[in-house]
This record gives sequence, C-alpha cells and structure tokens, in this order.
Amino acid sequence: MHVFLETERLVLRPFADTAADVDGLFALDNDPEVMRFINGGKPTTRESIQARTLPRLLHDHPCLATRGYWAAEEKPTGTFLGWFEFRPLDDHSPLVVELGYRLNRAAWGKGYATEGSRALIDKGFTDLGVERVTANTMAVNTRSRRVMEKAGLSFLRNFTGDWPEAIPGSEHGEVEYDLVRADWEQRR
Repeated sequence: MHVFLETERLVLRPFADTAADVDGLFALDNDPEVMRFINGGKPTTRESIQARTLPRLLHDHPCLATRGYWAAEEKPTGTFLGWFEFRPLDDHSPLVVELGYRLNRAAWGKGYATEGSRALIDKGFTDLGVERVTANTMAVNTRSRRVMEKAGLSFLRNFTGDWPEAIPGSEHGEVEYDLVRADWEQRR
C-alpha cells in the first residue's frame, strides 16, 4: 500500500478501485448524519459510488503529481475512517487547493479531521507549491467550521451557492475559509 502521508494517528493513502474502498465509501455516504450537510442525508447507491464517486477520488492532478483525495485510516488498526480532500482548483496549477474531509461518525470528536487537515496543509505549503488553501461548508455546519479554524484557516466570506435541491440549513448560505502561505509561515 502506498502511503501519501502519515500523522501520529492517521494514514492517508490513495484510493483504489477495490471492493474494500467501494464498501467503505458506500457505508460513509449512506450515513444520514455524515451526509446531512452534503445532500440532506439522502442515501447513495453502490452504482453511484462506483460510477461517479470513485472515479473522482481516483483522479490524478498533474500539477501536484498526485491525487486530490485520500482514504483516511486509523494508523494502529487500518480501520477506514473516511477521506480527506486536498485538490487544486485548477488542474494545471498547484497554487490554490481546496481542503475537505468526510469522516464516519465513529471518528467524530476525536480530532482526526483537524489532525489530517493540518498535516495536509503543512505538506501543501512545504512540498507541493501551494500558496493558498481554501475550504467551504454550509454556514450552519458548526463542526466543520470549527475544524477549519483549528486547522489554521480564517473566515473569509459568506456566500450563497446554487443548490440543485434545497436541504435544511441551505437557506443560511455557505462560508469560505482560507489560509495563505505567508500567514501559515508566521504561525510556525
């Protein structure tokens, strides 16, 4: 297994087109609480995971010479916890990347999202040529916003996105947080 990044408690590795990764993603995306701020908690089919989700997670980004999504596993047990996103907004430039995470409920409240996010940010600024990290969530998603803040990102703006189908809380809009290299360097 190729390891992209390790932290004290996490291993981040590339996804593979395997039954195990499909099963993990299927379980993750079928937890209504995990998906509450993504699609209102609606279930996802296994076919959708295989046809749409997994190909997106397997995409290589030439400007980073790597992928943009990483399977997160608990280091001591190898248990699948979810995934992290650290993906360039422009496939041809590593300057601006989007940070994201989706972890199963059993992993919530244990600091995994912050730990993985900080490690990706550090790797981005030290090894990948990143100049700005951005992250978005629904304004009402206080847990995700707290992770962004603990990872070092600062509130940038509120905005209203185009939701194909309104979900509870979408009427309050979305928020964007960011961190630029100069601010990251000052905090080190």
